[in-house]
Amino acid sequence: MKLQRKNRRALAFGALAVSGALALTACGSDDTSSGGDSSASSTAAAGNIKCDDAKGQLLADGSSAQKNAIDAWVKQFTQACGVQINYKGGGSGAGVTAFNNGQVAFAGSDSALKPEEVTASKKVCSGGQGIDLPMVGGPIALGINISGVDKLTLDAPTIAKIFNSKITNWNDPAIAKLNPGVKLPDLKIQAFHRSDDSGTTDNFTKYLIATAKTDWPYEHGKTWVAKGGQSAAQSSGVAQQVKQTNGAIGYFELSYAKDGITPVSINTGASAPVEPTVENATKAIADAKVVGTGSDLALELNYGTKAEGAYPMVLVTYEIVCDKGNKADTLAATKAFLRYTASEDGQKVLADNDYAPIPDDIIAKVRTTIEGLS
Repeated sequence: MKLQRKNRRALAFGALAVSGALALTACGSDDTSSGGDSSASSTAAAGNIKCDDAKGQLLADGSSAQKNAIDAWVKQFTQACGVQINYKGGGSGAGVTAFNNGQVAFAGSDSALKPEEVTASKKVCSGGQGIDLPMVGGPIALGINISGVDKLTLDAPTIAKIFNSKITNWNDPAIAKLNPGVKLPDLKIQAFHRSDDSGTTDNFTKYLIATAKTDWPYEHGKTWVAKGGQSAAQSSGVAQQVKQTNGAIGYFELSYAKDGITPVSINTGASAPVEPTVENATKAIADAKVVGTGSDLALELNYGTKAEGAYPMVLVTYEIVCDKGNKADTLAATKAFLRYTASEDGQKVLADNDYAPIPDDIIAKVRTTIEGLS
């Protein structure tokens, strides 16, 4: 099973690598990168996509955490409908700013819109406002690169102290206590965080506040405020820094925790440490509640869950779109693309790329809301 999973991830990575180029090609492009069964499956999935009047180009920006999922969706959607989609993935903060400036058809964000951001959206959503559509779930993985260490468990207070520069060496007694039998080196910890405004940072700090308030004396937010550590832009940048630095630790969503990066398990208080897997993230997201009003579907996550096998450090990324007042030249393509991403086929793509599908009762509400966009 492990070998099969490695092979599947390798195929997925290869597909993602070419998806950006495919996004800029017209309908009819052939995918020759995979074998017979995979190609047939992709063709069948693309054949189920309902294009309606979708045409032209879509510009979008936002969450880098969901960039790999967007790339996989764009590949299928472009094959079916011929619509060119350019998702920049510049981070949640950049996406919301671009959306409220009327520069993109939709934005991706790891955090729901703040009240002031909803107010600002009314200037570009004629007669309506920006709303949050939960579309992608998944664990925020802590990834390490420590020579000679191929597994590690941490708990919330220890994580908070590491990222708050209170624990600075990998052989610290607090880390050793959580990892009996693991030979920890006398090596300086090099913690990496995001340099750009990030919904991943917002969810990571919400988790620390919910589970280690004493050791994390800061407010949550997209901007990193703790002292110490080093920074890099976007999830890909943090992952790259961890990959090339012995003694490093960083946070990013699971699809970036590969190629020399070891994911960290979390001691939640359950009977056993919990690994950051899609299945374990889904168990935690199932506790989420819809707290948005009207057509807004913002969620409240339970970061402090101690349920067996539930990985608590999760995020849900939203697609942000106008409920009313979408631009006429992009409305059809926006609805068609979002209809596909929320569909059964679209949600199946997520698990193949280390993301968690949105629970059935929530995604059903998303589908209904998409049909009402105008």
